[in-house]
Amino acid sequence: MRSKGFEGMRCSIADVLGALGDRWSILIVRDLLLGLSRYDEFQSSTGVTNATLSDRLKLLEKNGLIERRRYQTKPDRYEYLLTKMGKDVALVVQALAQVGDKWNLAELAGPPLKFVNGRTGEPVKLVPMDEASGLPVLAQDLRLEPGEGADDIMRWRLALKSSASGPTPESSEASS
Repeated sequence: MRSKGFEGMRCSIADVLGALGDRWSILIVRDLLLGLSRYDEFQSSTGVTNATLSDRLKLLEKNGLIERRRYQTKPDRYEYLLTKMGKDVALVVQALAQVGDKWNLAELAGPPLKFVNGRTGEPVKLVPMDEASGLPVLAQDLRLEPGEGADDIMRWRLALKSSASGPTPESSEASS
């Protein structure tokens, strides 16, 4: 069963989630980042069914995250490569890995996957950073505000945090 899409929602997070589709797509992107590129490799790595894998590859291609390239004829066989947009999703994969490593729900001896600087070999991690100064921002100092592209619903979401009970998105739209 397909879940409802995010069409019409003004939210960068929803846009990325919509382009990815679901958890299987994120694991396919992970595998592409690891260097896997062929259908059978994705299937062996994830254990996903043929129907699901085929569907997710088509979705990722349609949404511009991967491109399909033929590497053999008779029979035609294809490999899949991340596009520039797909490579940007590496940040999402890294963030998920970083949170998973912190939670360590599987009680592993250490992280199953390390992100390192290719030049120095030193570990890297994602941190919120002040754009102007380049300095890290502590989690307790991070605040969310409406951006230039925010619509009434996004402003309503943000207003809910600052007031115990605020207007609904419908009443905000009606008064505009």
